[in-house]
Amino acid sequence: MDQIKFGTDGWRAIIADTYTVENVRRVAEGTALWMKSKGFRKVVIGHDCRFGGKLFLQEACRVLGGHEIECFYAEGYVSTPMVSLGVLQQKADIGIVITASHNPPDYNGFKLKSSYGGPTIPSDIEQVESLIPDKEILPKQDFSTLNSIGILKKVDLEQAYFDHVISHFNLQLIQEKTNVAFDAMYGAGQRIMTRLFPKLKSFHCSWNPGFDGTAPEPISKNLTEITAFLKENPDQYTAIANDGDADRVCMIDPNGNMVDSHHILLLLVHYLAGYKKMTGKIVVSFSVTNKLKKLADYYGLELVVTKIGFKYIAEYMISEDVLVAGEESGGLAIKGHIPERDGVWIGITILEFMAATGKTINELIQDVYQITGSFAYDRLDLHLSDDQMSKVKQRLANDKFDQWGDFHCINFESLDGQKYYFEDDAWLMFRASGTEPVLRIYAQGKDMDVVKNIHQAARKELGL
Repeated sequence: MDQIKFGTDGWRAIIADTYTVENVRRVAEGTALWMKSKGFRKVVIGHDCRFGGKLFLQEACRVLGGHEIECFYAEGYVSTPMVSLGVLQQKADIGIVITASHNPPDYNGFKLKSSYGGPTIPSDIEQVESLIPDKEILPKQDFSTLNSIGILKKVDLEQAYFDHVISHFNLQLIQEKTNVAFDAMYGAGQRIMTRLFPKLKSFHCSWNPGFDGTAPEPISKNLTEITAFLKENPDQYTAIANDGDADRVCMIDPNGNMVDSHHILLLLVHYLAGYKKMTGKIVVSFSVTNKLKKLADYYGLELVVTKIGFKYIAEYMISEDVLVAGEESGGLAIKGHIPERDGVWIGITILEFMAATGKTINELIQDVYQITGSFAYDRLDLHLSDDQMSKVKQRLANDKFDQWGDFHCINFESLDGQKYYFEDDAWLMFRASGTEPVLRIYAQGKDMDVVKNIHQAARKELGL
């Protein structure tokens, strides 16, 4: 029996190893039992572009339908935010997304969404986990039979999302002011973005469940093609890239330079609080830049820092007045939409900011720097052996580090990982991934040379 545990954002595993039809049925069974214990009878479910998405969706529907739970399913791939929005619009009790998000192509996964259109809170996830049976329970009816009797219902989540975007943004103004380039990374955002921006310059907007061998995570090493295009055609396009299920975003400036999520978060606060005069808390995960504290103070807004995982941020979004929320990894959300990461929505919001002000993304960043000071950031993802990971974890947990190379520590925090603060707003952070066998090393400094020096000092001290 495979033990099934949900990580920071759902259950993920390697297809045909642990991610099997049998185990998907087990997870669906635990979900159904939990739903029934809560009196829940209605679910919205969709899958992204990965191998077996349709098969795994249908098997989950068979299990849920066998418990007489009404399933509104999307035919064909959809993004995670489309499912979350669908939960709200259909007044469903939960949502399910068959996706492994940004993980490598040999993974698939199972995300749970709640009735408010965002991640299910940790306590509910724990209850679902406790109800997952040791063995699969074979569904008694096939997908087509359940479909014919009406317990399963097809719903067009993409059209509903398209209509929602159209009603909230002036796309004509955006397209008049900006040439958009877009990298779908072969993910579920490809069709909606090409519908919304018919003239955009597209990259990897086709069905390729192997993602051409590259994990669909929008970070610099995975975006070389669109970055090279922008550098060869300077000052012409502003680019957006989304991950596999389109709930994460990064942007690239007209000269091919990455605009990471830290800068996007700052731009969102600057736009919503500074230009639109909106209010609310700023809620971010532990690995986000400390520059947000300076911008929050400037606008008189409260900053809240959570553990890593958008489910922790979502708890604030559903219970308090939150203006901007997000993670270092590119999962960002804003007031006036669903309490959910949405890479398409956030990308369009930044394009709207540019169109409304007539400024480039770099000019807007310089405006923010006038308040916060400039900075650079990068993250290393190190694939370590089990022995290496164990030794590193032990050292970070037990040893006291007063300095890393030439960088002297002035503060230390361990909310979710180990974060060391240095002079001039520089910092270093370590955290093991919750979904992959990877050690992440985060660093911020006044420029990229400082960031590289921090990374080198960290690796040298840990022998990596």
